[in-house]
Amino acid sequence: MRLIVTNISTLVCDRHGRERLCGEEMKRLDTIGNAYLLVEDGIVSSFGKMDELSGEGLRTDEVVDAHGGMVLPSWCDSHTHIVYAGSREGEFVDKIRGLSYAEIARRGGGILNSADLLHKLSESELYDVSMQRVHEIMAKGTGCVEIKSGYGLNTADELKMLRVIRRIKENVPMHVSATFLGAHAVGRGYSMEQYVDLLVNEMIPEVGRERLAEFIDVFCDEGFFSPDDTARILEAGAAWGMRPKIHADELAASGGVEVAIRHDALSVDHLERITDAEIEMLRTSNVVPTGLPGTSFFLNMPYAPLRKMIDAGCAVAVASDYNPGSTPSGDMKFVVSLACVKMRLLPAEAINAATINAACAMGQSRDFGSISPGKCANFYVTKPLPSIDFIPYAYTTPVISRAYLAGRRVV
Repeated sequence: MRLIVTNISTLVCDRHGRERLCGEEMKRLDTIGNAYLLVEDGIVSSFGKMDELSGEGLRTDEVVDAHGGMVLPSWCDSHTHIVYAGSREGEFVDKIRGLSYAEIARRGGGILNSADLLHKLSESELYDVSMQRVHEIMAKGTGCVEIKSGYGLNTADELKMLRVIRRIKENVPMHVSATFLGAHAVGRGYSMEQYVDLLVNEMIPEVGRERLAEFIDVFCDEGFFSPDDTARILEAGAAWGMRPKIHADELAASGGVEVAIRHDALSVDHLERITDAEIEMLRTSNVVPTGLPGTSFFLNMPYAPLRKMIDAGCAVAVASDYNPGSTPSGDMKFVVSLACVKMRLLPAEAINAATINAACAMGQSRDFGSISPGKCANFYVTKPLPSIDFIPYAYTTPVISRAYLAGRRVV
């Protein structure tokens, strides 16, 4: 099937098929004014100026007139927890009253609260409630997403979550990557040592045998899993073909960055408490530092110093962290706005962080994250806008008129 989008005021594209952008490279968006975009069988075929479009190019199955709107690559959200049960607005009120995230966790709330709620749902019920969030983020322009387990905290419930993620992957046009995050917290009734043994000796082999996860993640932070625990869990996952992605430095400088680099992690996420020495480590590695500004916004905590990381030459990504406790939102446009307002990223830097670099943080930037010949045709068409900078500037204004995944309209 051939689809052409015409009369595009500004097309954000990539002529070079790059897989990530570092430092100064993030300041630039490749654009074409008064453009067209040609898609064949769900893949970007070509693009260019409208006056370069020949009669052959117009022989298509579907013509979409952008009416002067812009076309941008779909958002890539490389860190979410959207398979969950229930909500935690009671903890939201507790935070307003002054309790910290750590204090709520110590009182039996937080991740353990979500695990209790999830345990009560059947796999089908969990799938149904999770699909509502999947459709929500697709409507907001996300075309590539990573979804973590981590609200099971026992073998049966972790497998239930991962099977739901697999069902989502099979039933939506959005690309879905699955991450096993059994090491999100210590399950009820276990000591840390007992729970790590359970992860390594039972959970990971079961996940591996069913091939339910591409990645493995650990919450390596103060009060959670130590660097030594993290290394042991990652090594067990690697034996089953799961590549690491790590939570680190949210609550304290945890040593997680060094573990991530040593174990060839795709990304290290959060980083609100990262040190200058760790930034230098990341600069010379292939690990993608990923900021989660929605978490800092919702928890009223410091923001990861992404400005400093970009200035140091890192390839920075941003993601939503969509979850019931610390970030109940998957709106990547708002994430990009927060990256600009609170992290001091330029609009181009924030957009690159939420597209090509976020795809890189999932190992998917060969196929997603930019409008480039040969890549999957995931993009959205905006209403007419005064400039690209308007997208993060007007932080609650809806801008999408149509969204396409693999060349097919989903909004």
